[in-house]
Amino acid sequence: MIASLPMYDRPETRAAYDRLWTRIRDELRLLWAVLPDIGSPLPAALAHDADPWDHWRAPDLILSQTCGLPYRSELHANVILIGTPDYHLPGCRPGYYNSVFVMRAESACDDPAGWSDLMVAVNDGRSQSGWAAPQAFMETRDLSFHKTSLTGSHRNSAHAVANGTADIAAIDAQTWRMIRRWDRWSDTLVEVARTEETPGLPLISAMPDGRNDLHFAVSRHLANLPAKDAAILDIRSLVSISKADYLAVPTPKAVVK
Repeated sequence: MIASLPMYDRPETRAAYDRLWTRIRDELRLLWAVLPDIGSPLPAALAHDADPWDHWRAPDLILSQTCGLPYRSELHANVILIGTPDYHLPGCRPGYYNSVFVMRAESACDDPAGWSDLMVAVNDGRSQSGWAAPQAFMETRDLSFHKTSLTGSHRNSAHAVANGTADIAAIDAQTWRMIRRWDRWSDTLVEVARTEETPGLPLISAMPDGRNDLHFAVSRHLANLPAKDAAILDIRSLVSISKADYLAVPTPKAVVK
């Protein structure tokens, strides 16, 4: 079996996520102790530093976290929703999140009409917060981005703006919170706008028969994080957002390549 929590994994959060998985794993072992045919043993540790798509598509996925756009565009037919962590983000309902548009302080412009010809740093063309949400933001204003640069991660996108190789980027609000907390170079950046909220990054599994136990174990341990880990991960609880709510989020017609 595979377990991974890749979406907010960085050196400062990794140990806390590893401890969280250990608690969830041990809870599941107790719940499933009477099931001799459960199959492969639960993974001892989270899988790190691998392509998350390999995990999300794996038939033996026990638990992972994905993004709303991959979930609705490719994954939803083959995985189950466990729930959505709530990061208590400003201006968002529990379990929801948005994207923060950032620019360099000396050239910041808070008028979207001036953004169309800017170089926008995009973490991934299959990202809800880095591509779909900012495109939707622009489309509702009859605008669009014309120049894009793929960076591979939200942190890379923010850094590209900071070092001048891009002009603007839309950063997942929780990732932006972590960047502001731990990356000193982010002091050169300012927030110029935020997108509308959408359902946050869901926890998924390929084990439909284990859904209720997974929800119980994850919910219990997210709601009872040790203070040290809660301060690092910012997670308050697990909330339930329906599959229909995820699928109802619009997907841009053009996906950056």
